[in-house]
Amino acid sequence: MATQRTPKLDKRLVSETALRLLNEVGLDGLTLRAIAKELDVQAPALYWHFKNKQALLDEMATEMYRRMVAEGGPPRAGTWQERLLAANRGLRAALLSYRDGAKVFSGSRLTNTEHAADQEAILRSLVEAGFDLPQAARATFTVFLFTVGFVTEEQGVHPVPGEPREGYDVEERAARMADFPLAAAAGTELFETYDEGFEEGLRLLIAGIEARYGVA
Repeated sequence: MATQRTPKLDKRLVSETALRLLNEVGLDGLTLRAIAKELDVQAPALYWHFKNKQALLDEMATEMYRRMVAEGGPPRAGTWQERLLAANRGLRAALLSYRDGAKVFSGSRLTNTEHAADQEAILRSLVEAGFDLPQAARATFTVFLFTVGFVTEEQGVHPVPGEPREGYDVEERAARMADFPLAAAAGTELFETYDEGFEEGLRLLIAGIEARYGVA
């Protein structure tokens, strides 16, 4: 009778398993011990590949980006405004496809250079439009930070899509804040209309970049 062979343990397998487990337990529950149990290995085996949890998060973020590119990735045509809009819409969608996806991605160092071609293309589109390189770098990084920060807040309120965390029911919030009518009324805009809020935020940033650097 043939015995079932355990797949060879490598960084890719560990990161893929970690991303699958992330959707079940969230970032706080994602430990090397839990991943080892899922892989049916002893926890010390993972330390051959990752010296700590941050190293694992770096590889998970890299796998997230790899999958985003495989599904289409950032656009390689259009105006610089169109490319920034499309790239960051795609990034938000990718982060939202994982529980705590933005927290995993935030501050992580991608472990390969697969992202460099996309970064090069977007920077080149800005430079060719009239930005100098420092301006192009600041502009693209600022929009990236907005996207990651926006999704971090979005997932903080909705850890699971469509299920707000306790304390974020808009009507209950409005009742608690009845003495502050403008703040109370702002709840719907702040905590329910994320798609519209993200789109408007991106356009505000791009309009600000145009105005700041004088490049239309």
